[in-house]
Amino acid sequence: MTPPVDVVLVLLVLTTFLLLASSRLAAGIRIGALQGVLVGVLTLVLGAPALQLEVAVMGAAIIGLKGVAFPRLLFHALRESDTTREVQPFVGHTASLFVGVLMLWGAFLLDTRLQHPAQAVSTLLVPVALSMMMAGLFLIVARRTAMGQVIGYLLLENGIYAFGLAMVRQIPLLIELGALMDLFVGVFVMGIAIYRINREFDHIDADRLSTLKG
Repeated sequence: MTPPVDVVLVLLVLTTFLLLASSRLAAGIRIGALQGVLVGVLTLVLGAPALQLEVAVMGAAIIGLKGVAFPRLLFHALRESDTTREVQPFVGHTASLFVGVLMLWGAFLLDTRLQHPAQAVSTLLVPVALSMMMAGLFLIVARRTAMGQVIGYLLLENGIYAFGLAMVRQIPLLIELGALMDLFVGVFVMGIAIYRINREFDHIDADRLSTLKG
């Protein structure tokens, strides 16, 4: 047992539930920023006590991008879209929270069928990562607005990163930073897309775009 790691993992689960239950897009961005900071802190905690320079750089980069840069970009897109609340999601927020509990249970069940690497840091790391990935995919398909789907994409990526920490501890720094830059480009493009959608159609309801005819 590693109490600091487990505390961070529990906080990641709580922020995931908050994202599922949140009806305000601004609150979702703030919660996503907090979760991004927690993922960076998880990187640093897993590297302790012999914290190497590349681990410290990676943790700082994650906190800077996911905790500061991405939220600022998304808040800018949100202000331009003039939207504050999620518009009638496909799955309600209370039902989404219930689905989140089921996904967490399913992640623990799936974890019992996986082979873990020797000397696993925490028994919670893999199921928490799996539940975050499932919750991210759920938000992408269950939210109506483009902004809600972007938040789901970030949650999915946080889960993938946490799962990578559990499975492969020694990933070269260059590869990790490259993955972060890919994520940055993805969020940047999504922010531009949200701005363009709102500018052309006066809304960011992605479902209504399916009614367009070529």
